[in-house]
Formats: sequence, C-alpha cells, structure tokens
Amino acid sequence: MAAAGLKLNHIARESPNVKRLAAFYEEVLGFERIETPNFGDFDVIWLRLSPNLSLHLIERDPQSRLPEGPHGSPPEGAVADPRGLPRGHHISFGVSNYDEFVQSLKARKEGLRTLRRRSRMGRPDRSSSLILTVRFCF
Repeated sequence: MAAAGLKLNHIARESPNVKRLAAFYEEVLGFERIETPNFGDFDVIWLRLSPNLSLHLIERDPQSRLPEGPHGSPPEGAVADPRGLPRGHHISFGVSNYDEFVQSLKARKEGLRTLRRRSRMGRPDRSSSLILTVRFCF
C-alpha cells in the first residue's frame, strides 16, 4: 500500500557548528528561524523557507560511530545504533494513514528495517508527531 497523503515534513542536516550553518541558510538562502524544542545536551536549530519546507540543523555528536554518518567512510567498528539516528542526517515524511503505512512497511520482505517504533515528539506549536525511524537497506 502506498503512503496516503504523503508530504515532506522536514530535512535534517547535522553539523559541528549549527549556528554558523543556520546563519548561512538565513543570510544566503532566506530561511527563517522558527521556534525549536530544547533537546538538552546538543544544539538544534529549526528553519523554514516556506510553510512546506523545514530544515532541522542538529549538532553532530563527535562520539558518533554510526555507519550512516555523512563524514567519510564508516569508522572501524561502526554499529547501527537506533538511538543516534534521529540526531544525524535524515528526511522526514508525514502520511495520513500512519498505522496502515507501518503495516505495509512491515509486510515488505526486503530493503527496510525498522529501528525505532512509534513515539511522540512535542513541537513548539503544541502538536505532536508520530515517528517511525526506518533504515533503507538498498
């Protein structure tokens, strides 16, 4: 089953210096800084270019050994650790048929592996998102 009501939610980009990267997106590309939840021990800045295009800048974890990281080849001993994935590069989509879509992902025999199940993330506008982190293995 295809995703009903599919829309791009946001694109996340990790960086060792999110403030510098945010300044580039704001000054050069015209992004607007929007209210961002407090993630605690690492910096995150949310930006918006239009109502339909959001960018989340996330401070790179210097201790990260995720094979999915964008910084060169996977380090020796890299491990797929689902706790680190939401902090790294990712693309987030929203669907209107979440439960059905999750079932269709689970029914696939190859190419996808669920790393984190359903969770809620509070947003500054007081709405919440249901999140499913999936690793594409193609």
